[in-house]
Amino acid sequence: MDIKSDFINRIVLTDRKNLVLDGVEQVGNFNEKEISLVTNMGFLTLRGEGLHITQLNLENGNLVVQGRICALEYIENKTAGGFRGKGMLNRIFK
Repeated sequence: MDIKSDFINRIVLTDRKNLVLDGVEQVGNFNEKEISLVTNMGFLTLRGEGLHITQLNLENGNLVVQGRICALEYIENKTAGGFRGKGMLNRIFK
């Protein structure tokens, strides 16, 4: 039995400044404006300003983010590597 598939997917957002997320399986790219995650409910992108991961426990699937949260976006399908995102050329020629 895969323990990670048993995680509850829960998001608690307080005052758009403090986000607690359960059900995290993997963290991809992250910076102060965007954090890419794989959760047990699909791919999730967090967007905002001054984003900082203050706590991460992948064994338990917990993540705490602080900063101004502007958007949460779930994407159902994951690619082979777990992350579907911008291509390399799009990143270079941004």
